[in-house]
Amino acid sequence: MTVTGVDFVELDRIAVQEAVRVVDLATAADWTRDTPCAGWTLRRLVAHMTAQHLGFAAAAHGAGREPEHWREDEEMSEPAGAHRSAAATVLSAFAEPDVTEREFALPSPGSVPGGRAVSFHFVDYVVHAWDVAATLGTTVEFPEHVLVSALAVARAVPAGPDRRGPGFSFDPALEVPEDSGPLAAALRLLGRDPERWPARG
Repeated sequence: MTVTGVDFVELDRIAVQEAVRVVDLATAADWTRDTPCAGWTLRRLVAHMTAQHLGFAAAAHGAGREPEHWREDEEMSEPAGAHRSAAATVLSAFAEPDVTEREFALPSPGSVPGGRAVSFHFVDYVVHAWDVAATLGTTVEFPEHVLVSALAVARAVPAGPDRRGPGFSFDPALEVPEDSGPLAAALRLLGRDPERWPARG
């Protein structure tokens, strides 16, 4: 899942910072809201996002197969603060020299090149930033080149039934209308239906 000539470290930084921005919009009343991730409240989604940041940071340092680095906090008493701290941790890890040249040891699919691992994280946080924004009835703010790159990665995500659905990162792909913009197309390719979650106000 790589796209030639793309700086995924920089794209990931933009995606993660936008995810932090939208998570920080949540109020105390929002954490129990349903999200586009079926069965997950906003608190559970942000707990997952937080754990993923810490897991990928550990993977950048060769420790990504240790389950404790990916463990989600079930209490998550301060979701926004925990997420913000974890985001800083992963951005710091990805900013290290030659990070894309390393091998990342991930729980699944195993050892992968650093550039590919960062691209996984990037597209995940474009989608999760949208998940949070959709939950809150607002919108994400991404430059066009970020969305175009996210769509290119989304097109490369394996779509077979053995890689999509419960227990996997994304649901089965939905049909993409010809007039879809890059964000809507990427979301639909990764199993999200943006029309079900319109922005409010």
